[in-house]
Amino acid sequence: MTTSEAERLAMQRALAIAATPGVPMGPNPRVGCVLLAPDGSTIAEGFHRGAGTPHAEAAALAEAGDAARGATAVVTLEPCNHTGRTGPCSEALLAAGVRRVVFAQPDANPVAVGGAGRLREGGVEVVGGVMIEEAQALNRAWTFAIARRRPFVTWKFATTLDGRSAAADGTSRWVSSRAARLDTHRLRALCDTMLVGTGTVLVDDPELTVRDEVDEPVTDQPLRAVMGLRDLPADRRVLNDRAETVHLRTRDPHEALARLHELDRQHVFLEGGPQLAGAFLTAGLVDEVVTYVAPMLLGSGASAVADLGVATIADAVHLHVTDVTVLRGHDGEDTNVRLTMRPTTLPRRT
Repeated sequence: MTTSEAERLAMQRALAIAATPGVPMGPNPRVGCVLLAPDGSTIAEGFHRGAGTPHAEAAALAEAGDAARGATAVVTLEPCNHTGRTGPCSEALLAAGVRRVVFAQPDANPVAVGGAGRLREGGVEVVGGVMIEEAQALNRAWTFAIARRRPFVTWKFATTLDGRSAAADGTSRWVSSRAARLDTHRLRALCDTMLVGTGTVLVDDPELTVRDEVDEPVTDQPLRAVMGLRDLPADRRVLNDRAETVHLRTRDPHEALARLHELDRQHVFLEGGPQLAGAFLTAGLVDEVVTYVAPMLLGSGASAVADLGVATIADAVHLHVTDVTVLRGHDGEDTNVRLTMRPTTLPRRT
């Protein structure tokens, strides 16, 4: 089946409202729905506001009332066929008398799958895959976590031009500029988990919360996860009441991510030290790298990542650059370059 121009425009609108600021990044996907009359005009729209609230289809149907009969529902994700905190969207659409459903991304969640088939059984015309790439990008981490059964991992670090994360005396305060630090908090707000090692907590005492000048106030702070076997002193800031904290008592990145997946976490922001970064890299568990490069040279000091076992250039870990952004302070001197990359090769295991 083909789609009309009105349906494609409605899908663009559904994607836009699904991304409404303030909607939690997980554990549920962000979904938008637009209901169209037979003449292509908009009857109602709705979007999912987070776990336990009405799904996008239900919100749109409630707004439309009886006008939903004979309508077309344009939705960014295949309607669910599952009873959880709310009822199945497939049954709600059938009960409302919707005649046609156009969706973007198939629902790969084994718990909720089957909505399209149920709608077809009920006599509804169903078209899937419309603007699927845009829908997958909207829920990148959710899509990844459902498919891989582990969270998506973004490793973030700051470095000088010669690859140093701190000077020889341990100072690192100005490796990242204020503009970069503000940008980091914006990226933190897009994740549901902050992950560091016990060493970082013991030495740096970070709070690991989203603060400073982010685009929108954060109502739900990311989970703070600390990985390692050592006990944490009770006075560490990561144990305060500003966010939830979990201590993952393991040194195995696979075990840590498996535990976070059990907790419905989908996007980990890895901000630990070089040893933790090296462990995740060598395990093949870094999916994205975000680095802030400062225009300075140190010549010595701590490296951004621990020994990866690379002895020759042929074994180097290669990354594909997907974005380059210059971050400048108000005076023009407070500058970092943010590089966003994805690994294309991994360290060779000997």
